[in-house]
Amino acid sequence: MPIYAVPEWYIVRPDALTVWRRYPQVEEKLGWYSRVMRGEEPPKYRIVRTFEVGFDSEDDIRRASTEELWREHERVAGEFRRLSRSLREGGSYEGDLKDARPSLMDVKVELVRRLASPCELCERRCRVERAKGRRGACRLAWEVYVHSAFLHLGEEAPLVPSGTIFYGGCNFTCVFCQNWDVSQWKARDAHIVTPRRLGEIQDRLAEAGARNINHVGGDPVPSLHVIVESMKYASHMKPQLWNSNMYMTLEALDILVDLIDIWLPDLKYGNDRCAMRLSAVPRYWEVTTRNILLAAEHGDMIIRHLVMPGHVECCTKPVLRWIAENLGDRVLVNIMDQYHPDNLVLRMPHKWPEIARRPSRREIEEAWRYAEQLGLDWEPVTK
Repeated sequence: MPIYAVPEWYIVRPDALTVWRRYPQVEEKLGWYSRVMRGEEPPKYRIVRTFEVGFDSEDDIRRASTEELWREHERVAGEFRRLSRSLREGGSYEGDLKDARPSLMDVKVELVRRLASPCELCERRCRVERAKGRRGACRLAWEVYVHSAFLHLGEEAPLVPSGTIFYGGCNFTCVFCQNWDVSQWKARDAHIVTPRRLGEIQDRLAEAGARNINHVGGDPVPSLHVIVESMKYASHMKPQLWNSNMYMTLEALDILVDLIDIWLPDLKYGNDRCAMRLSAVPRYWEVTTRNILLAAEHGDMIIRHLVMPGHVECCTKPVLRWIAENLGDRVLVNIMDQYHPDNLVLRMPHKWPEIARRPSRREIEEAWRYAEQLGLDWEPVTK
């Protein structure tokens, strides 16, 4: 599977450099990410590997009960989170990054494997025995599929060039999905990767000039068991980025928050009715807002919102208002204007007539004006 290096990327995206100088709030709100990206601090996943746990070996971890593992995870992750908080508040890491044997990472690996079968990685909690070859609501069994890995120049300016890894499968069924082949129809038509191979892919992206390692899809949540284990084998010093619909369980999020330096969540719908109708997702608002709030306590964040035609009042405005009321002083917001009808909407526009067109200029500008009225920082990553 080739990984493409893009030379002279700054000619294509000069804003990837100027955004840091032009908008001081970018450095302010992405301070931890900025320091890791520039090599001033190590990424969190490398620090996690230095934390010793109260087991003598990895075999002991595998033999331990799930309850014992969670207790040890709570104890040692608590120590790590105190350090992480002090680092994000301006402290400097002074350790030597020597891996503990075994480490907090090893406990995380075992716990997330158990969460994946019977599967409770996402809030569908379908409890499918994926390790026995059965496929869950995400269209995947145990194997993890990588469709592509490359330096992405189309992400938000502070992230470019982004070492993007596209995983097959998704726990949503969006009728308008613009990435439908990867997420739904051809989710398994790709390369199967082992944890070691995925760690190598991350390292090669870093060597090619990636500013970050960007886990996306589809959605990366169904592939979490392999992604977490790959971090045992990766050696790069780039920030880990989680680009997701954030529809994961609290248990999965508890594993992940110590490993991710910057979050790129997608907050699409402002209510459960639209989420169920267009993506077949129950309890959307409760789950995604809960997880975004928790993730923001542990890392930097850019929240994406896709403006859809006919959904400014029911989705765009409630989403932006919630961000302003809960996270407005801590995050950047990307108000995305690139919606176009695709997937099932393109094939059967009569079933979803309000989204069978592009958003109008009036709708996009209304979203921008509303964000400005709310005082949100959206311009650096939207325009």
